[in-house]
Amino acid sequence: MSAAADLKLRVEMFLFEEAAMLDEWRLDDWHALFTDDCRYLVPNLTGDPYASSATTLYLIADDAHHLAERVKRLGKITAHSEHPRSRTKRLVSNVRVLEDNGSDLKAQSAFVTFRSSHGVTDTYFGRHEYLLIPRGDTWAIQEKRTILEMGALRPHGRLSIIA
Repeated sequence: MSAAADLKLRVEMFLFEEAAMLDEWRLDDWHALFTDDCRYLVPNLTGDPYASSATTLYLIADDAHHLAERVKRLGKITAHSEHPRSRTKRLVSNVRVLEDNGSDLKAQSAFVTFRSSHGVTDTYFGRHEYLLIPRGDTWAIQEKRTILEMGALRPHGRLSIIA
């Protein structure tokens, strides 16, 4: 196996495991994948998905502190939007390693997330863009940008499932 194919396979396995953590509601394990200076971004559905979150409305623009608070809040029974917790299935595909300069790695994947709650199933789709840094024999997520490629969210569609 070539070095490029081996790297792609390792990145795929990392992203598949991340999706499984979210589907299995292992939010603390998922949160541990992130660095102490991480960013988790979900731009709004219109406009430039790379515009600054300081000047443009984002659906989610979490730094490390806010991501930790989001995970903590979703773990509580008072998180009404996720009690009882949604059933989800994340499909990750078309994984690409865009750049590997040794000190960090840029990767991208397509995704479809099915969320079922209170008898309603929503479908979210788009792409994830990652900035990964080495951590032992795997990586840590320094930045994750989830770009939803849907025309609109359903009137009561919620992103509490952490797209």
